[in-house]
Amino acid sequence: MAMIRIDKYLADMSVGTRSQIKKLIREKRVTINGETVKKSDMKISKETIVYVDDQEIRYMDYEYYLLNKPAGYISAAEDNFTPTIMELVGSFRHDLFPVGRLDKDTYGAILITNDGQLCHNLLSPDRHVEKKYYFECEPDLPLDAPEILAKPITFKDFVSQPAELQIVDRNKGYLTLKEGKYHQVKRMIAYLGCQVTYLRRDSFAFLNLDNLAVGQYRTLNDEEVEKLKEICGM
Repeated sequence: MAMIRIDKYLADMSVGTRSQIKKLIREKRVTINGETVKKSDMKISKETIVYVDDQEIRYMDYEYYLLNKPAGYISAAEDNFTPTIMELVGSFRHDLFPVGRLDKDTYGAILITNDGQLCHNLLSPDRHVEKKYYFECEPDLPLDAPEILAKPITFKDFVSQPAELQIVDRNKGYLTLKEGKYHQVKRMIAYLGCQVTYLRRDSFAFLNLDNLAVGQYRTLNDEEVEKLKEICGM
């Protein structure tokens, strides 16, 4: 059975930094089976239930979050010059990463996890996982835009799958894709002779933003995680 230091166990579960956890232990606020933990380098199994201020903490190998990405952040685990979306998620894990990417100036739904297999499957074009985007553009969309995007379009580096365009106004709409190529929404709207001026991903698979404010995130529940795995054949 793999063993782990209790300070790492608690740090991985977002209880605090290593120094903060050592302080909690010194203050006798961490217990196991009713016994006070005395040393931060104590080794325990991941199955051990730890209590901090009488609150139960269980170790999870994988974490899953849905973030409403603001503009100005890049979809990367780390960057030396630009803020990344990882800075918005309150986890001390160092193995989390975004599932795919949204452009720096794009808002909206993006998944963050450390489950590499799920990420790979969700991004596979063979799985046809839907992503729905709201966009604004200029000039006005052509009247036959839905019919144009409903057919495959040949770009320099790929041929798009048929997409669903719902026009809200002459320069606003929703575009649903089953793939995620580089700058794809912007390129497909450009194919229509228009330029995207605002872009937001409203949903990824069945997950939508609901009342999640820009910059906020939430943890996926077990049912949502299992449904994502079913969608991509896991």
